[in-house]
Amino acid sequence: MQLPVFVVDAFTGEAFRGNPAAVCLLENELNDEIRQKIAREMKHSETVFIQKLHPTDSFTQSSRFGLRWFSPVTEVPFCGHATLASSAVLFYKIKNVNPTVTFVTLSGEFKARAAEDGIVMDLPCFPIHPKDIKEIQDLVKAAADDILIQDVHYCPDTKFLFVRIDDSYGRAFLENLEVNTRDLMEIENTGKVKGLMLTVKGEGGGKTQGYDFYARFFAPWLGVAEDPVTGSAHAILSSYWSQKLGKKEMRAFQCSHRGGGMKISMRDDRRVDITGQTAFVLEGNLTI
Repeated sequence: MQLPVFVVDAFTGEAFRGNPAAVCLLENELNDEIRQKIAREMKHSETVFIQKLHPTDSFTQSSRFGLRWFSPVTEVPFCGHATLASSAVLFYKIKNVNPTVTFVTLSGEFKARAAEDGIVMDLPCFPIHPKDIKEIQDLVKAAADDILIQDVHYCPDTKFLFVRIDDSYGRAFLENLEVNTRDLMEIENTGKVKGLMLTVKGEGGGKTQGYDFYARFFAPWLGVAEDPVTGSAHAILSSYWSQKLGKKEMRAFQCSHRGGGMKISMRDDRRVDITGQTAFVLEGNLTI
């Protein structure tokens, strides 16, 4: 069987930057074992499967699709960059005729629409709770040694932990920080944490002023040592930084070795619009 596949770099307009995702189009059902093998073969942080909800649906004409995301080792409940990549395939390669497409996922329904400056994803803002630094101090020390910590929060829905480092450090420090992800897995093996994000305040959100905040994301528990640009984590971080900065419109940059940015617009219905660009780097067929 031939399975159409695309590799799309998300949250960038430039090839070989941002976060790559493999996007597969499914005409028919595919069992989970094969999906996981494909994700392991593709080796990207996420391989995503777009599936028709009904046999009579069309990738060009229909506006609703099933969407499931797999890391190289497991299925994940929520992935922003692969959703962005899937939207790009439908809008730009398949030429879907609808202004908005809806994805039915394990985390509810997500919508996406094409705009002049990229693709806008309508994502949920999962609640976060303050975390006592003493409870995770060994994990934080392994990730960032003895740096000053300003805030620690936890999202139970995604099991993401995020640590805000002191404002005095800035982007350059975060970019150059070396994190041994094997140590993270040895210290945290309870299953309560699936991702660790380090974040720091930026310079400002104007086009000539830089970004409102920066981040890096580590998920060795999901088989991803460091994720280049993480939409799901930014959907969580957005509400935090919106409150701290007193802004609903923000720009964020994930300063991994590939790097990628996004525009963020907070809404009043506990949802967030995240806009990102994409670049296509591969198109072909998998033989399974």
